[in-house]
Amino acid sequence: MTEYKQGSITLAGAVAMGTGVMIGAGIFALTGQIAELAGPLFPLAFIAGALVTGFSAYTYIKMSNAYPSAGGIGMILHKAYGPTTVAAGAALLMALSMVINESLVARTFGTYLMRGLGMEPSAPLVPILGVALIIFAYLVNVAGNRSVGLLSILMAVLKVTGIAIFGGAALWASGISFQATGSGAQTGAGGFIASLALSILAFKGFTTITNSGAEITRPHRNVGRAILISILICAAVYLLVAFGVGSSLPLEQIVAAKDSALAEAARPALGQTGFYLTVALALVATASGLIASIFAVSRMLAMLTDMRMIPHSHFGMAGTIKDHTLVYTVVIAGLLTLFFDLSRIASLGAFFYLVMDMLIHWGVWRNLRADVGARGWVLLTAIALDAVVLVTFAAMKLQSDPLIVWVGLAGMAAVFAFEHAFLKRVARRQGGHRHQH
Repeated sequence: MTEYKQGSITLAGAVAMGTGVMIGAGIFALTGQIAELAGPLFPLAFIAGALVTGFSAYTYIKMSNAYPSAGGIGMILHKAYGPTTVAAGAALLMALSMVINESLVARTFGTYLMRGLGMEPSAPLVPILGVALIIFAYLVNVAGNRSVGLLSILMAVLKVTGIAIFGGAALWASGISFQATGSGAQTGAGGFIASLALSILAFKGFTTITNSGAEITRPHRNVGRAILISILICAAVYLLVAFGVGSSLPLEQIVAAKDSALAEAARPALGQTGFYLTVALALVATASGLIASIFAVSRMLAMLTDMRMIPHSHFGMAGTIKDHTLVYTVVIAGLLTLFFDLSRIASLGAFFYLVMDMLIHWGVWRNLRADVGARGWVLLTAIALDAVVLVTFAAMKLQSDPLIVWVGLAGMAAVFAFEHAFLKRVARRQGGHRHQH
């Protein structure tokens, strides 16, 4: 079995990990993409996304408070569905969505670094810089939990404070006027609802806390508290920064900047110094987000291996299963960073996450709500909200980029088919008490 250090992550460390993943991906990588879909209402998309996330988080909080576990999402699915294809497939979708998020953050790091160096982001250099960051995050994780927790706290304080100052300064410099008006990228109600898929993706980092439940101090209380605190902090930061960006740039410029919208918004509001400070904040935010995400997803994969929900091979490596899954995580994230652009990475991550999220709510509603004291109407509302957002987002992507929709569908079908075949093989071994070598 994989071993974990109980009590090695404090409440502050857990909050820092959650906000680290959310802020690293959300505000820097997705602001421009959300503005492209939602038009002038893009700041409100972050608030709507926080509300939808709040309904979703309810399920995770109830389950994590009752059954705190490393790899907690795998635990939730296993308890909801048993050792079935649905549980294993949904858990693997979650793991993949987290790895996809890591490649999103890594490419965002490369984009902002090149902007800071006065260079236009180019195809060869952005992914190379992203892979370099992934390697750095791997080395920090190898150093151990306390290194991850301490670095997460320091970076979280720095970036939350810095980004809040950016948003406030941008609003003050503009005279509290909102420039991102007009119809340049506005797509109506459908576009606003579709933008929530990316807004939700900007908040899904709270699952990092769920996946580290066994290692958090006083987990039956602190896992749920850390999730709520993280979501509230990020909602406030996202709203402030979105209005700051909107007060500095017209909508068409936000959409044009897309992958580096915050840096471009800093220039007219705060001058060249503000531009460089924003780039520095982006680098800190993306680096800390990647470190925290790799920490969580490697634990989740290790737990899924222990539960015999996914196969495992040492490939000749020494160490524990947790060490091996850390390597697998960074290798897959590195490959995605090399071969996918930011927009498609975000879309694929949203598809995988929303499908997995609905399966979790449904499983808890059907089989566990009495055990954990969850209110049925909240669970059903979470499913309905996810479904509306997913269908609307997929419909818009079918018009603008149909390939990524088909890639998403094919990827999900492959995941469930793979898990079905694997679990059948485990069953034939009369319980499969050994993982594969």
